[in-house]
Amino acid sequence: MDNGYTEDSFFNGRLLIRQLANGYRFSIDAVLLAEFCKPRPNERILDIGTGCGIIPLLLAWKHAGISLVGVEIQSGLAELADYNVRQNGMEERIEIFHEDIQVFKPSRPEELFDGIVSNPPYRRPLSGRINPNPQKALARHEILITLDKLLGKVRALLRTAGWFSLIYPAERMAELFGAMRRVNIEPKCLRPVYSTMGAPARLVLVGGVKAGRPGLKVEQPLVIYNPDGGYTDEVAAMMSS
Repeated sequence: MDNGYTEDSFFNGRLLIRQLANGYRFSIDAVLLAEFCKPRPNERILDIGTGCGIIPLLLAWKHAGISLVGVEIQSGLAELADYNVRQNGMEERIEIFHEDIQVFKPSRPEELFDGIVSNPPYRRPLSGRINPNPQKALARHEILITLDKLLGKVRALLRTAGWFSLIYPAERMAELFGAMRRVNIEPKCLRPVYSTMGAPARLVLVGGVKAGRPGLKVEQPLVIYNPDGGYTDEVAAMMSS
């Protein structure tokens, strides 16, 4: 393995993901989001800000019959995503585009997407310390795209009654719900995510439906770590089966 990269494996080594050793790296958040999605057979799904392609690869592995498109604005990450798709033999099911989602148009413009997923930047442009690594900064702060612009593009690319899923900071949940409703994406499912049992919720997994009827289902909490620091059984199973 090149010293500039590391390689992570899922499902007992059957899925391999190459990442930059010192650039932006996916976190457990991407794994939780991929598990939260429940695509139906034959659906066509878009991942906005795909990074190294982790979410499309996990979804393709777990759900036969779906096809996926990943869009990534950063060239180095888009190249990694394309490599990961090819090394796992997923070229027939996953397309990667190096493009700004704000100008992206699907290769088949007559077809909107059945589902859209995103693990977007969590932080407002001027909040907190900006990482000096540009790749990490763009992935973590709303430098190139805001929440409102992201959701506007989701509305434009998603078919009526299509689903949208994302993972987001719990402290911005009210802002997220308001922004979703402004673009006619109705929040339908919420699952709070806790680092450990007894700690405040750090993140929320949220699912919405374009032009959906009001009615929010709140699922049981998802706890990531046991007291000993290891993954809970539920989270460990996401990466091994």
